[in-house]
Amino acid sequence: MSEQEVPRRAGFMQTIRAVLWSFAGIRKRRDYEADSAQLNPIAVIVAGIIAGVIFVLTLVLVVKFVLSQH
Repeated sequence: MSEQEVPRRAGFMQTIRAVLWSFAGIRKRRDYEADSAQLNPIAVIVAGIIAGVIFVLTLVLVVKFVLSQH
């Protein structure tokens, strides 16, 4: 009977990096597979929601800034 190796869980920064790469749509297959083995799905969902909200708020602020210049 051999002891199974437990995969190491990804940290916060690794989760954020994976989410941001997903937003860009640029990801190597081996990196995706490594992330899928290490990332916590709940952490990915939370990081995705936070990143999405920040992205939308940034777009709104840029549009407001551009429109205020006229």
